Amino acid sequence: MTTISRAGIRTSSVTGLASLLLLVGCNQSNTTEQAAGTSQTTTDSTQSTTGTTGTAPSSASFGKTTDGTEVQLFTLANAHGLKVSITNYGGTITSLMVPDKSGKLGDVVLGFDNVSGYQSPEFVKSGPYFGALIGRYGNRIKGGKFTLDGKQYTLAKNNGENTLHGGKKGFDKVVWQAEPGTSADGQTLKLTYLSKDGEEGYPGNLNVTVTYTLTNDDALKIDYSATTDKATPVNLTNHAYFNLALGQKPDILGHEVTIAADRYNVVDAGLIPTGELKAVKGTPFDFTTAHTIGERIAQVPGGYDHNWILNQTSGMHTAATVYEPTTGRTMEVRTTEPGLQFYTGNFLDGTLKGKNGLTYGKHAAFCMETQHFPDSPNQPSFPTTILKPGQTLQSTTTYQFGVRK
Repeated sequence: MTTISRAGIRTSSVTGLASLLLLVGCNQSNTTEQAAGTSQTTTDSTQSTTGTTGTAPSSASFGKTTDGTEVQLFTLANAHGLKVSITNYGGTITSLMVPDKSGKLGDVVLGFDNVSGYQSPEFVKSGPYFGALIGRYGNRIKGGKFTLDGKQYTLAKNNGENTLHGGKKGFDKVVWQAEPGTSADGQTLKLTYLSKDGEEGYPGNLNVTVTYTLTNDDALKIDYSATTDKATPVNLTNHAYFNLALGQKPDILGHEVTIAADRYNVVDAGLIPTGELKAVKGTPFDFTTAHTIGERIAQVPGGYDHNWILNQTSGMHTAATVYEPTTGRTMEVRTTEPGLQFYTGNFLDGTLKGKNGLTYGKHAAFCMETQHFPDSPNQPSFPTTILKPGQTLQSTTTYQFGVRK
């Protein structure tokens, strides 16, 4: 089985991108099979306790789903006091405790205290995907359809006329098999799920493994792996909502952000890419130097909810950095992916109340979803998201936390 490296291709134009993509496609017939797109070739990060030291993550009941299935909450911790809690319902990050500049731990992600919060009518209707694993295809697919190998596939539409984040029942709404463990890097949680052929309209039996690691150097690492028995589009990500001053600031407009991207995907009114990769220079999308989120957000109709084309195209690279002045907390996002969806909680409207009685209003948090570009199955010039039999998709993203005093 061939491990594919999906490093994003960067060119100065869509035409150039298409040419390079065609060249890559020609090379796929070689034994060193490669698909343009997501990740570096690395050793699969799935860990076991064999040959490692340390204690496995703790676990507790997280309640029962609406169909009566009991789900678990696993808490990973490191020696510096950082803790992340993840439920096997949707592979969802429910809490992430990190220190501020005075050493005080605080939760920095939106979420709920019980699985019922993620299945409430209000949550299901608004569909914010707090902290969840997203698949089979993260982001939007235009018209809920695509053509692959001459056959058209029709998907479940759940975002107007489009398909969003996998469909009506994406990976965020399934119960994953969970295996807590340890590794040399820290405590781990390995999650596995079989997405069966035809699920939500997608072809192929897709075996997915996602491993969370809370590292000894204060990073949350997410390793994604997948194989299939039929060619299928795959775009895996996590939808955590961050506020580095959660409970102290009602919104994230004062956070300072940099994004390592000179271009972004122009989108239409339905947030579907037009195909144009536009330069950020001279626009409110320019985060090549630090700007607060609120500085220019009014210049973007609806707020930020766009995919940035990351500059580096291979290996692990920095996608973005965030700094919150009040707490001093910092976060660096590194990934093997070619794109970053930066979303500023534009659709939160105060109807959801989460942990500690907090009400989640507009711009209460931001998301940095490392990914392939939206609607790639219908955009031949974009790096491909098609996974084929005999290939293994591998992708890694880390969220590194620190403080600036």
